[in-house]
Amino acid sequence: MSAFQYNNSEINQLLLEYLPKKKGLQETVIRAMDEAVENGGKRIRPILMYEMCRCFAETCGEERESWIGDIAPFMAAMEMIHTFSLIHDDLPCMDNDTLRRGKPTTWYTYGEDMGVLAGDALMLEAMYIVGRCAADSSDPSRAGEAIQILGEKSGIRGMLGGQAVDVEQTGKPLNEEQLEFIYRLKTGALIEASLMIGAVIGGATAREAEIAEKIGTNVGIAFQIRDDILDEISTVEELGKPIHSDEKNQKTTYVTLYGLEKAEAEVERLSAEAEELLEELPGDKETLKGLIHMLTDRTN
Repeated sequence: MSAFQYNNSEINQLLLEYLPKKKGLQETVIRAMDEAVENGGKRIRPILMYEMCRCFAETCGEERESWIGDIAPFMAAMEMIHTFSLIHDDLPCMDNDTLRRGKPTTWYTYGEDMGVLAGDALMLEAMYIVGRCAADSSDPSRAGEAIQILGEKSGIRGMLGGQAVDVEQTGKPLNEEQLEFIYRLKTGALIEASLMIGAVIGGATAREAEIAEKIGTNVGIAFQIRDDILDEISTVEELGKPIHSDEKNQKTTYVTLYGLEKAEAEVERLSAEAEELLEELPGDKETLKGLIHMLTDRTN
């Protein structure tokens, strides 16, 4: 397993600055959405976005102060959209989970109605943030392209579309093509978007953004297969959420389709290919390599 460690404290603090203040008659829903974001996530997607942007910006000789203001709103928006997807994924009408990151899920704490609204609010707040900040960007055209990527990869062509197919096919046998479609959209799309937005804001060419997308595809699918593996072999204490939930919800996974050994081999193949693609991009990529290892070798 990877020994790579990433200190996300600075990035975590940056993200929290974008959360709405807990005040007004709508304070309950704001508290629910803020607590969901604050609840100890690894910040994988904003970290990937930050590090990809850094690679390109530093190659162009830009100081951090000149690009961090452009990428920060997208980092916060990405974490909000990811959190919205988790809140809705836990709902009784979806996976009916009561534990997330070792704590009670949003709907279990605030009620199903407020859980739905908190997820909706995070999605809409994310678009408000990037829309508000685009005009102040040092390069509005890059910001506009990044907003388009965020919308595409979050909606029916991305994460939400994958979730819809996953829900519709629950309890039904899936083949490899169907399973890969769900994994690529439901899990991979936001990782693709994170790397693509980081590249675009950092000044990547269209070809380089395509490479970033492909890296995200591989990492996203490997990440989800690793999640399948952990659901089989880990514990509630290690994961901070229920185990064997795929079996409980009668979901076909890479492990149920091919077994643990082939699942592990596929994770290794996808990760190696992602690293090869990374070599085609400019800048110091050692941190990104370490992140890929950390995500695909993780134990929780």
